Amino acid sequence: MLSFLPGTKLEMEMKMLQGLFVESHKSLEGISSEEARYLNRFAFISNIGASTRIENAVLTDQEIEWIDTTLRADGKITAFEEKKQYILDKLSKDREKSVEEVMGCRQVLTTIYMQVRELFPLSETVIRGLHYDLLRYFSEASGHAGGYKTAPNNVVYHNHETGEKRVVLDPAPPGIVTETAMSDLVRWYNNTIHEHPWPLLVATEFVFRFLAIHPFQDGNGRLGRALFILCLLHSEDPYLSSITPYLAIDRHIEQSSSLYYSVLHQCSGGKFEADPGKYHFEPLAWFFARIFESSVADIAFYRERYETLQKLSTSALTVLDCFKSRPEKRLKVGDIVKETGLPRRTVQYALKTLSGQKLLHLLGKGAASRYQLVF
Repeated sequence: MLSFLPGTKLEMEMKMLQGLFVESHKSLEGISSEEARYLNRFAFISNIGASTRIENAVLTDQEIEWIDTTLRADGKITAFEEKKQYILDKLSKDREKSVEEVMGCRQVLTTIYMQVRELFPLSETVIRGLHYDLLRYFSEASGHAGGYKTAPNNVVYHNHETGEKRVVLDPAPPGIVTETAMSDLVRWYNNTIHEHPWPLLVATEFVFRFLAIHPFQDGNGRLGRALFILCLLHSEDPYLSSITPYLAIDRHIEQSSSLYYSVLHQCSGGKFEADPGKYHFEPLAWFFARIFESSVADIAFYRERYETLQKLSTSALTVLDCFKSRPEKRLKVGDIVKETGLPRRTVQYALKTLSGQKLLHLLGKGAASRYQLVF
């Protein structure tokens, strides 16, 4: 059972969302495996990018897509260690910390998407294993990978525009309190996720309780958002679980990050409680409901983009691939002519087509014109 009783309006919202899940599921019936992979990859890249940027990483989605493509060379996920120097040379070494955080998040989401059935029932061992993968590439924090915290920590919101910093949550102290709370949380989750009619509410309570405990020294926010996706995939609601791989949930959390932290504070007043019944979960449930509506709307948009890509000419695809191989650059016509070997007029026509289809940004005018990839 949930630790809170949803109000009438929230129950009505869950019913409305259920209708949206069904509608989205039906719209995806019969899509090709190629289109399904395209939609899942959009969500995959977006979730990695947004979740790491919420924690102050700096890589764009275009750069993360390029890294992912590089590591999937020849259809295989190549070891990061083999390509790390090449990636850092391409993106600049001052981004090493961000690249390492992206790699950890990529590993965790890959495991969740590909091994969801093996990850139920959920266990502390599974959670600690995912945390190990999250930090395994991040040298500064790798010593904490997979182990519960050994020193007090707290959740701090930092507004980089104003410089404001404030404590959002003073979490569970390390040691027996954290260990007991995690044991209780995992047991509650396994007994509830398949029994409650609204799995989105179960996921909401699970993730907030996880964040309130803040069991690890580092990486709790990124892991919590990944576990939210895992909860939805564990759902026995066939409509919700079927569309979750196509939802860029973290993309919309990032766009509302200030509200996200504010709502987290509303739920707890900034204090860990051993009794989850003392939390106020409804504000976070409403936040996630709105995030879901926006995420589901993305599916139709990116299905249209996929259809557009299928209609592009060979020369336009060649020009687009040129951008994908150089995500960090804003390219001008001459750069693309040199890269592709295509006639200048062909390149100009392809750029006009691609910018008209909103696949490229046009920046500047005349001789100063540059183009940049849109993710």
